[in-house]
Amino acid sequence: MIGIDWGTTSFRAFRIARDGTIRDRRSSPRGIMNVPDARFGDTLREEIGPWLALGEDRVLLSGMIGSRQGWKEAPYLPCPAAPADIAAALTDIAFEWAQVKLVPGLSGSDAQGVAEVMRGEEAQIVGVPTLMESGGIACLPGTHSKWARVEGGRIVSFTTHMTGEVFAALRGHTILGRTMRDGPSAGAPFEAGVRRAAEPGGLLHHIFGVRAQTLTGALAETDAAAYLSGILIGHEVSAALAGAAGAVVHVIGNPDLAALYATAIAACGGYAERHDGEAAALGLFRIGEHAAWR
Repeated sequence: MIGIDWGTTSFRAFRIARDGTIRDRRSSPRGIMNVPDARFGDTLREEIGPWLALGEDRVLLSGMIGSRQGWKEAPYLPCPAAPADIAAALTDIAFEWAQVKLVPGLSGSDAQGVAEVMRGEEAQIVGVPTLMESGGIACLPGTHSKWARVEGGRIVSFTTHMTGEVFAALRGHTILGRTMRDGPSAGAPFEAGVRRAAEPGGLLHHIFGVRAQTLTGALAETDAAAYLSGILIGHEVSAALAGAAGAVVHVIGNPDLAALYATAIAACGGYAERHDGEAAALGLFRIGEHAAWR
């Protein structure tokens, strides 16, 4: 089987053996926004053609490729959802050289009834066996970070935090960026930002403090971005772990970003267990096991 995590800016493909091990992998910057004229079928064939030539004929796609801007919109599946539920809601895609199916993505609502949606992260969550078997909390850091709760082998709820996008916007498009220069993303400045997030005053006040600290010389310009990152991630983690002190959090994704979140989780009284981004491959395999292939 071929499992593909096809997002907005990147394409990651895995050739997966019958026992779930990864036989081969490839990646490219051909995310859905980088495919000219929506030529998704041609792009897929170009990317995985050698594997198709070897006899692979089952392809499972997850991520933004199933969005309104992607190849075909796959309706969201309401939570709670187990791998078998997700497999039962796959959307077929016409493709001459193989069977292609889209993972639906999930929908839900927060504690106040406000809508939530995800695409792609559900496969990564399913790809962490200890989480799916024992239940618990998953954190998937990124542009739009997801925090999900798993119970009884099902994803039962989740929330989204626009931390990564807000960080990029603040650094690139506000006055804060005028007093920032490149520097380390981790270390003491980041940790100071996390501590600041736990203090009174609120997020907006804390954010302006980044500029005030640099103008008065209390914060080096090369440390300002890490400090801001610590504030934003600290606020996110604190909100996500409210009422869950001492919880184990399964952090899934890029190792460097996962390390930052692990630091913030520890500062908020939690315990981080890190998993790499290839959890998506195992998750797609597990969903594919339940799919109705020809």
